[in-house]
Amino acid sequence: MIGPGCSITHRAVQILAENNCMVSWTGEQGVRMYAHNTGATHSSRRVLHQAKMFCDEEMRLKVIRQMYQKRFLERLDADLNLEQIRGMEGARVRKIYKEMSEIYGVKWSGRRYDQSKWGKADPVNRALSTAASCLYGLCHAAIISAGYSPAIGFIHTGKMLSFVYDIADLYKTEIIIPLAFETAAVCMQDIEKNTRYACRDTFHETKLLERILPDISEVLYAGDDIGEYPGELEGRIITLADRAQVGSVPWEYERKSER
Repeated sequence: MIGPGCSITHRAVQILAENNCMVSWTGEQGVRMYAHNTGATHSSRRVLHQAKMFCDEEMRLKVIRQMYQKRFLERLDADLNLEQIRGMEGARVRKIYKEMSEIYGVKWSGRRYDQSKWGKADPVNRALSTAASCLYGLCHAAIISAGYSPAIGFIHTGKMLSFVYDIADLYKTEIIIPLAFETAAVCMQDIEKNTRYACRDTFHETKLLERILPDISEVLYAGDDIGEYPGELEGRIITLADRAQVGSVPWEYERKSER
């Protein structure tokens, strides 16, 4: 990942990409996802599995249930329908907001903010939104690196980052909500900057990035699939062979042939 203050040449990026190394421009410790090259895999296997799970209604519901299950300490009753689970999840989140408010002594009147009137939101709501955006950046980078689609979501749908929101929700109550309340409790000024710093340090200390791909494999019922198979390097080998024939610029040979 290329963080703030780093410089890298166009040729260096090309070499990294050609050798199956994902390059992403991010904030420090991945708290922002600005841009990326192709994912760090030449295989479509994972995105096809993701699409298959989405297109099969029964499997999609199974994935949704598994995503909710990971947020609960107790096992969900098999007889619960999706609406009941969503109701339980809503109650669980409201309870955590209330608990964090009491623990950190921060007044809580609900999740309220208007993006067009950002400055009018109270500090804890601004901290929650800032922390969520940092978490989205980290999850986005992980999803792209493994060759999944950030757009094919299961609980969230219709957005280019739907799957990012799905995966980020696995960690919000564990990491983001306590972090936001703690930050709001100790610092009312520069709340956004201090929240970003807190996210950076917490993501690093908890090794959150190492958890994301195994968790994706679990919710998508992909077994322990977090690595590349040897046969999947074929796409990279073909790409490199094509470019090696004429140099570093793929269209150079065609232009010379036209003269």
